[in-house]
Amino acid sequence: MLGDGTGGAGFDPGRDDSVSERETGVPDTPASRQLAGQCFCGGVHYTVADEFRYAMNCHCSNCRRATGSAFKPIAGIEHHKLAVTKGSECLLIVGDATGHDAHCKTCGSFLYSVVRGGEYVHIAMGSLVDAPAIRPSAHIFVGSKAPWFTITDDLPQYEKHVTA
Repeated sequence: MLGDGTGGAGFDPGRDDSVSERETGVPDTPASRQLAGQCFCGGVHYTVADEFRYAMNCHCSNCRRATGSAFKPIAGIEHHKLAVTKGSECLLIVGDATGHDAHCKTCGSFLYSVVRGGEYVHIAMGSLVDAPAIRPSAHIFVGSKAPWFTITDDLPQYEKHVTA
């Protein structure tokens, strides 16, 4: 196939075979940007596609205990779009393959949770080195939020999960 990037007959590395936004009216979609993340001590590093499906501030008691804070800002994405690139042997996994929290066993940093039967991960947004395109859009589980914390922004608040 010509211009398929395989170096076959007719391949021109300088030629752009993509169809532009001007021609289709649809915005160009470049290859996904990869974000870096890591724990506090630098023992665990990961990359994740900047293709998050949702981002929220979770106030459930489990997230508060796991992070030691008033809430956990999370960004959800398909599990296969996360790769631990350094220090997988330093991960402390609490749970099983279908649902667990991942911490650095050296410094204790909370990195991500595997959820939805292992299909998705909730990245702890505070562990990202690079800024994601998405921002939290709601507060969830405010029915169990810390009584000493007051939500002061205008994001929607849900007693439990976001409802459709």
